[in-house]
Amino acid sequence: MKNIIQSVKGTREFYPHEMAVRRWLYALIEKTSESFGYQEYDGPFIEKIDLYAAKSGEELVKEQAFVFADRGGDLITLRPELTLSLARMIAQKQNELTYPVRWWSFGPFWRYEKPQKGRTREFFQWNIDMIGVDSPVADAELLAICATFFRNAGISPEQVSILVNHRQLMEKKLLELGIADDLKKKTFQLIDRKDKLDFSAWKAFATDIGLSNDQFTGVNEILNNRELWQQSPELIAVFNQLEIMGVREYVKYDPHIIRGLDYYSGIVFEAWDMGKDGRAVLGGGHYGNLVADVGGSPLPGVGFAMGDVMATILLEKYGCIPEIKPFHDTVLVTIFDENTLQQSLGFAAVLRKKGIKTILYPEAVKLQKQFKFADRLGVIAVAVIGPDEALAGNVTIKNLTDHTQITCSQELAAETVRQIVKINS
Repeated sequence: MKNIIQSVKGTREFYPHEMAVRRWLYALIEKTSESFGYQEYDGPFIEKIDLYAAKSGEELVKEQAFVFADRGGDLITLRPELTLSLARMIAQKQNELTYPVRWWSFGPFWRYEKPQKGRTREFFQWNIDMIGVDSPVADAELLAICATFFRNAGISPEQVSILVNHRQLMEKKLLELGIADDLKKKTFQLIDRKDKLDFSAWKAFATDIGLSNDQFTGVNEILNNRELWQQSPELIAVFNQLEIMGVREYVKYDPHIIRGLDYYSGIVFEAWDMGKDGRAVLGGGHYGNLVADVGGSPLPGVGFAMGDVMATILLEKYGCIPEIKPFHDTVLVTIFDENTLQQSLGFAAVLRKKGIKTILYPEAVKLQKQFKFADRLGVIAVAVIGPDEALAGNVTIKNLTDHTQITCSQELAAETVRQIVKINS
C-alpha cells in the first residue's frame, strides 16, 4: 500500500456499490423534483471568484473556496455552490424564460474544509430553486419538496425536522434592540454560530462584535421564543399552506436558524437529524436581489441545497437505503469450450438485441468457476450452450435462485430468462 499513490485528501472514490447508492439517491431526487414540475439543469464546474465575493460571505470565499489563477491571470475557483451560477444563468436569458422558473440539479462541488464524518472536500449536491415569484406559496412549496423527499425516502417527522425562521422577522426584533446595519449582520453571524460554540465563547463573541449586555440578553430572549413565528404574516401563511399540503408535521419554527450566506433576505430553513448526534442535512432560503446582483433585473427566488454525504449518512442511519442488486435482471452466458465459443458469443448478442442485460464469461474455463462467478455477482440466470445444445440449437437456462433448469430453443430463451427475472425480482 505504501507504494500506491494516494488520492487527494478529502476527495471521493465511488466503487460500484457506492456508485449504485449514488445513482439510487439521484433517482429519488429526480422523482421528487419532477413531481413538483421542476426541470433539470447544470452550470459550469469552474467560475471566477468574483461571482462569489460579494454575496456568499467571507468564510466561503477566503477559507473554503479552491482558488487558482488561470493562464490569463484571472482568479478561478472550483464551484463551492450553485445558487450564484443559477442567478447568472437566469440573468443571461432573463427575457427568454417563462416565470416562475423551477429548476433542479445534482452535481459535484468542492470546498476546502477539514475532512471529517459527513464533510468532504468533494461532494455532490442537490440544488432546487423557484425564481420569479415573491410569495409564501413559493416558500411553502420548497419546504414541501424537502418534506416529500424525506417521506419518499422513508424518513419520518420524528427522525428529521425542517427548522424554519424568517430574516425579516429577526431584523425587526433586532431593530427593537437597537441593532441595525453592520451590527445586524454581525449579530446574524453570532446567531449562526450559537450551536458551534460553548456559551462562554459565544458570549465573548457577542462582546467582540459590539453588543451591549442588554442587547445580548435581548438576543437570548429572542432565541428562546418558539412562538415568535406568530408575529410574522409570511410564516403564518407558510405554515397554513404546509398544513393543506399534508407535510406540516415535518416543519417547525426555530429562531436559531439564520443561515450564514449573505444573500438570504426572507425565509430560511435547515433540515436536522433529530436523533442522537444529529446534524443539519440541508439548508436554504429566500433571496430577493440575487439576479440583480449579478447584472440582471431584480427577481426573487427561493431554494435549498442538500449534499450527498450527509444525506447518505442519514439514510443509512435509519435503514432507508434498499439492498441494491445490480445484476438481478442479468443473465450470464457461459463458454463451455472453444468449440462452442462462437455460439455463446452469438447467443449473448441476440439476448442484448432483445433488451436483456447479458454478461459473457470471457474464457472457456470450468463451468463450476463460471457459476461461482455468477453467484458472487448476484446473477439469477445462467445460460449454458454445451455440445448437445449447440448441435440441437438449444440452450440450458439455470435458475440460481431455486436451482432449477430448463432446456429450450435459443429462440425461446429470451422469454424464459425474462420469466425467471420477473419471478425473482
